[in-house]
Amino acid sequence: MNKIKNIFLLLLIGVVLMYSCDTDNNTFANPFLDINYEELAITDNDSIVKFLQNNYYDVSVDSIKTLVAGEISLFDDTSKLDSISVVENDIDHTLYVYTIEEGQPSPLKGHPTVMDSVYVKYSGRAFLESDIAVDNFDINENGIWFTLSAVVKGWKFGITNFLSGELKKDSNGGVFNGPITYLNTGKGFLFIPSGLGYPSSSALNHRNSLVDTNLLFYIDLLEIVEDTDHDNDGVPSIQEDANGDGDPTNDFSDNSNPNVPDYLNPTI
Repeated sequence: MNKIKNIFLLLLIGVVLMYSCDTDNNTFANPFLDINYEELAITDNDSIVKFLQNNYYDVSVDSIKTLVAGEISLFDDTSKLDSISVVENDIDHTLYVYTIEEGQPSPLKGHPTVMDSVYVKYSGRAFLESDIAVDNFDINENGIWFTLSAVVKGWKFGITNFLSGELKKDSNGGVFNGPITYLNTGKGFLFIPSGLGYPSSSALNHRNSLVDTNLLFYIDLLEIVEDTDHDNDGVPSIQEDANGDGDPTNDFSDNSNPNVPDYLNPTI
């Protein structure tokens, strides 16, 4: 996910450009000051729900299509669609996850936590009101590793609904003599409101072309590293959650290193 993987560098450049001084009054220009993020969260959800109601998953082509007679909308396909409530910046957001296949890991592994490392294929498209763009803004068809502590919140919480797959083996159960192939992987869609993507409430997103935009990701979860330990201190990062809110990225217990989160601090 080049856009997500390289987002820090791109956003850093954006902040420098965005917050250059106004030559007339020497103040910082911020075009997002008037946004009401509570209202935006509501309109985001309305757009996503409308899309879910007007489209269905076509298993024959592994794709989403406009709803036709005789098919079940994504919204009404309750056996596959899950909604997840996520609070971000004190605002309630709803993340929707549509599961095509949960995944069948071998050897047996559980669902990834919000701090685990995952090996995935994916494609991403932007919402245009209650429709979606034709072209992908980002895609990886070969597989790439990410730590869920460093991706957008919609990914972080949505992908935990899936399980990974298993490596293909030869007929004798040995190493497959061919391209690395995963079978029985976890597949589905993430419908991400803008507040869990690249919200303008963070100055780092102001120059991002996807700022305040709802996102749709198709994901294929190949493999995970359970109990990922980012600082190699012997404690899984998911357990370094001092305030117990389920998100170790906001825990800073070391007064001598107040800017280093506990999950990256081997002395904690």
